[in-house]
Amino acid sequence: MAEFRQNAFHYSLVVNTDAAPGGNNPLKIHWDTHHSFPSVKTDITSDLEFFVLIARYGNLSAAARALNLTPPAATKRLAQMEERLGARLVNRTTRSTSLTREGDIYLAHATQILAKLREMEDAISSSRAEPRGLLRINATLGFGRTTIAPLVSEFARRYPFVEVQFEVTDKAIDLVESGFDLAIRFGALPDGRLNARRIMSNRRFLCASPAYLDRHGTPASLAELANHRCIIHRQNDDAHGIWRFMAGTQGEMVRVHGTLSSNDGDIVLGWALDGHGILMRSEWDLAKYLESGRLRLVLPDATLPPADLFVYYPGQRDQTTRARAFIDFLVDHFRAPFTPVAPLAPDSGA
Repeated sequence: MAEFRQNAFHYSLVVNTDAAPGGNNPLKIHWDTHHSFPSVKTDITSDLEFFVLIARYGNLSAAARALNLTPPAATKRLAQMEERLGARLVNRTTRSTSLTREGDIYLAHATQILAKLREMEDAISSSRAEPRGLLRINATLGFGRTTIAPLVSEFARRYPFVEVQFEVTDKAIDLVESGFDLAIRFGALPDGRLNARRIMSNRRFLCASPAYLDRHGTPASLAELANHRCIIHRQNDDAHGIWRFMAGTQGEMVRVHGTLSSNDGDIVLGWALDGHGILMRSEWDLAKYLESGRLRLVLPDATLPPADLFVYYPGQRDQTTRARAFIDFLVDHFRAPFTPVAPLAPDSGA
């Protein structure tokens, strides 16, 4: 718990560490009124944000780059914080950094304090007609780069008072702990702390190039997939080489084999276009290639788990006007993004 204390000449921000394991001493951030009263934004808040970045990136150099500081300036700033607090916050080596026990305590409360400050600012700014303020968005690497980044550019032109920090990664993230306002993902996320809004329905299909099907034939059943080369797209913690199909209430899992696999969706799609095997992919990725004939559907009646597009946001956080504006912007854009795939029978000559 954090609180401000005051006497005639001294102010302190006191963080109670009783909740921390073995912690029973308050951690103080203090200043004297004999000196100029600090700007909360430029002193206390910026130090908290600086330390959160150190913890997020895992090293001082990355935190320095995020704040446009030189590494020596970041090192000096951390040293000044530790001197003021009278405690070492970070263990530093030439290759890595790790938080001390005091650093863990500082980080936990810094995250809470910054969240409360943002909540206060959001409560005030939400009453304004024009969205403004910081909006932190996360998306997957390939889709974020090719599709969401251009939309962020268009959104920024439409809402010039919104500052957007856009990050892309294919790694699983903790949306709550990492401080993102929104995350854009295909498929459902198993995190009960998050709310979600469906942006677009998106089915999955099996497909292959005409060249591959002409050489190896077209499977007539799921069991025949075992006799074909399949291209594996590794995603998160999915079992390698297991394709899940929806059949009744129980579903069916099919083990497939192939010589090519990757965690990048664009790479595996390119391999399918080159004729290396059968691929499972969403209609968002396949529509133009199926329409042009560069790919054909395989087992079109097979039902696969959908890859609907969702935007996620922390459940305990009220949406700001800028977050609502961006979500509505996405919904409008994806309302009719492409001609849906018609699951017709594959070419009879395949």
